[in-house]
Amino acid sequence: VFYLLQGCVELQPNADNCYTLTDDAVLANLPLNSGRIFGATAIAKSHVKILAISGKIIQMWTDKSREQVYSVKMLDIELPKQIADNRFFSSFSKAYRENKLSLPSLPHVAIKLKKAMQGDVGVKEVVDIIQVDAPIVTKLIQIANSALYAPVSGITNCHDAVTRLGLDATRNLVMSIGIKQLFHCKDANLMKIMQTLWKNSLYISSLSFVLAEECSKVNPEDALLAGLISNIGVIPILHFAEQYPDEYPDLEKLQSAMSLLSPSVGSLVLHTLGFSEELVGIPMHAEDWLHESNGDTIKLIDIVILAKLHSYIGTEKSKELPYINSIPAYAKLKDGKLTPDFSLDVLHKAQKRIHTVMSLFS
Repeated sequence: VFYLLQGCVELQPNADNCYTLTDDAVLANLPLNSGRIFGATAIAKSHVKILAISGKIIQMWTDKSREQVYSVKMLDIELPKQIADNRFFSSFSKAYRENKLSLPSLPHVAIKLKKAMQGDVGVKEVVDIIQVDAPIVTKLIQIANSALYAPVSGITNCHDAVTRLGLDATRNLVMSIGIKQLFHCKDANLMKIMQTLWKNSLYISSLSFVLAEECSKVNPEDALLAGLISNIGVIPILHFAEQYPDEYPDLEKLQSAMSLLSPSVGSLVLHTLGFSEELVGIPMHAEDWLHESNGDTIKLIDIVILAKLHSYIGTEKSKELPYINSIPAYAKLKDGKLTPDFSLDVLHKAQKRIHTVMSLFS
C-alpha cells in the first residue's frame, strides 16, 4: 500500500482519464492504492516521497479485524471524546456491554423460514411457511411480477412466486421484507430519523443489487439483503433513545454519534439473529474503504462498500472519500466499470432497475 508524503502525482486509471493529487490534499491521507491490483498508473509531477507499507502488515491488521468481528460478543464500544461524558451515551454503552440492550427481532415467518432452509426443503415446505403471512405473500408476488425478473406472464399465488424466484432468493427477500418492519419508532422525531435511515439502507441495497447483477458473480438477492442490514445497528440506538426520552441529546448530536456506535451494535444484532459470519461483518466494514476481503474474487462486503461509497456522491461526505480506484473492492470488480471520478456508468444506465427495487421495498 502506497501513500503520498510529499510532492505531486498524476494518476491515470485509463487512457481517457487522469487526476492530480498533491501532498496537502485531504485525499493524500488515503492510499494511492490498496489491494493486490493497481487501479491506476502514477506519474510523478515533481519530486515525491512515497511511503510503502508491506502487504504482510496490512494482512496482519486485516486478520486481527476479522477475529474481532467473529468474536462479536466481546466487542466493546469505545466512546469518542466528544460524547464520552454524555450521560445517555454512557448509559447506552453500559447496556451494550452488559447485554441489556433491547435488540430487534425478525418476524416469525422469516425466522421459521431461515431455520427450515438450513435443512433440505422444497417449494411446498417453503410455501407452507410463508403463506400464513399475507403481507409477505403479497409482496413476494409483487416482486416476482416486477421487471426485475422479466416475467413472461403474471402470477397470482405464493407457490408460483416461490417457483419463479427460487428458494434462496425467496429466503433473502422474506428476510429483507422483515427487516423493513424493524425500522420503526413510536416517537415522532425518532421515527423521522428511522425513516431517513431506512431510505438510505434501501438505496444502498438497491445499488448493491444492481452492482451484483451487472458487475459480479455475487447473487443479487444476497447483495440486496447485505445492503439492507448495513445500517441495522441504528435500530437499538434509537429504541434506547425512545426508552429514555429525557436523557438523549439533541437530535443532531444523536445522529452524528450513530455512525460511531452503529457498526459494533449492528454486528451484535446480526449475530444475535443468527446471521452468517459474512453478513455479521457487513456493518463493521461497510464504510471501511480500505477493507480487503479474503481471496481475489469479489465478496458481499466489497459490493456493499462500493454501494456505500457511491451513495455519498453529491453529499458533504464526498469530500472525504478516497478515489474509487484506490480501494481493494474496486480491484475485484469485473471489468473495472467504476471510474475514478465516481461516475458509476453501469449504475447510471440501471437507474430504472434501482428505482424498481426501491419502490418494491419502500
